[in-house]
Amino acid sequence: IRNQHRHRQQRKRELAKLRSTLESLGQKAKFFEDQSTYYQEYVKACLVNLASKSNEKSKAKSTVVKYTAQKLHQKGVILEIEGLPVSQFRNVNFEIHSADVGRFEVSAKFMGVSMEKVELIFQDLLQLQYEGVAVMKMFGRAKINVNLLIFLINKKFYGK
Repeated sequence: IRNQHRHRQQRKRELAKLRSTLESLGQKAKFFEDQSTYYQEYVKACLVNLASKSNEKSKAKSTVVKYTAQKLHQKGVILEIEGLPVSQFRNVNFEIHSADVGRFEVSAKFMGVSMEKVELIFQDLLQLQYEGVAVMKMFGRAKINVNLLIFLINKKFYGK
């Protein structure tokens, strides 16, 4: 009973300190959310600028890029295709075309027959690169080198 007053005062001070900490954490969370939104808008603006610059430079150039799996394998973009020997890579064709700013559609053909289409989002590729992912699967079978795919897209679509 003698120390009740002292304990109450201590609890009040701790409660006040916790409230101020909670308030400052709320302010920091709002700041980081605003900063994240700003960076996302900035990246979108950069992609739009890249696309518009590449369109100005190469209006006559087609936005469809065609490669055989053999050529992509030589460049190191395709590492392997499950269930298909390297000698058959010449029969597999890939077409990459820009669907929208930062969006690409990749379609695969095996001996002239359309197999599958996959949509690639450039921002997702950059995120994979940032996370240190070196290899990703495409079409559920093909193992793709992420860094070299980004390099290829930059070179062919953004003129970098």
